[in-house]
Amino acid sequence: MSSVQLKKATRQFVGMNHPAVDAVDLHVNDAEFLVLVGPSGCGKSTMLRMIAGLETVDSGSISIGERDVTDLAPKDRNIAMVFQNYALYPHMTVAENIGFNLKINNVDKVEIKQRVEETARMLDLADLLERKPAKLSGGQRQRVAMGRAIVRKPEVFLMDEPLSNLDAKLRVQTRTQVAELQRQLGITTVYVTHDQVEAMTMGHRIAVLKDGILQQVAAPQELFSRPVNVFVAGFIGSPAMNMIETTTSGGSASFAGASVAVQGGATKVVVGVRPEGLEVTSGDGINAVVDFVEELGSDSYVHCSLEGAANTRIVARAPGLSRLAHAARVTLRAKTGSLHAFDAASGLRVSA
Repeated sequence: MSSVQLKKATRQFVGMNHPAVDAVDLHVNDAEFLVLVGPSGCGKSTMLRMIAGLETVDSGSISIGERDVTDLAPKDRNIAMVFQNYALYPHMTVAENIGFNLKINNVDKVEIKQRVEETARMLDLADLLERKPAKLSGGQRQRVAMGRAIVRKPEVFLMDEPLSNLDAKLRVQTRTQVAELQRQLGITTVYVTHDQVEAMTMGHRIAVLKDGILQQVAAPQELFSRPVNVFVAGFIGSPAMNMIETTTSGGSASFAGASVAVQGGATKVVVGVRPEGLEVTSGDGINAVVDFVEELGSDSYVHCSLEGAANTRIVARAPGLSRLAHAARVTLRAKTGSLHAFDAASGLRVSA
């Protein structure tokens, strides 16, 4: 299989004030599962299409393995793409859909049959080969679309939000299958999603984009525990990290009974603390009023307004079935080591 390398890759659409993808440097390792995340319009699908050859690279380069594919047509890149919509041929059976690319490339019929059946067994589609797409569930259709990609034995898989049309339960099941399948096949995969859980559970590494600019590339745990700036800190994690502006004193910043050392001499900082870093207590901390509670069974997310701080709302995680009521007064305390600090001007991380 092959790695994917982007060097200063840029895509500028006519009429846009800034590039959709702006001088991105990114290396996807051989057999790695890399997830691209970011808000709508950040350039993640455009970057995927640049790798596929469906979008022009205005400057910079893209390589797959040892080959520079910047100016190659999509058909010459040996990649396979799975789209958000299944894009199956409705008049063809599952077997015909999976094997269509092999057929148009004049692969021997016996080999087509063998490879289609092998792929169908891998995707648990062996009993559905004679059905047409109209007779399949959403999850089955997506597996057929994946089978059509797998059967080609490409160097790289490109997946553009392939699970977004599935219901919640089916998404959980299918993302597990996709991650396991990628491990079995060992094919370099670039996967675009807007779903936090998909990104954190599926990817070996996650690349975070904002306005076409790559913000941070790291393993899920590192992104979660050491975000490089305010944007990444607020984007990764659900519910999002709480952000509170404050000033430093003696080289550290404090919030809710805890403190964090600040580097670089910043005086105005944004202190971040994740909901699980706050606990509802009767001891020392900061006073707040409960606005509403999200009961999730095993956990409760308590949305609060800080007393004496207009329009400052934060979220804390409490044990499930907490029975906290609207307008209840609570005390929140930050756990030791739970605070992050970012420079208020630049947004960059300044905590150790």
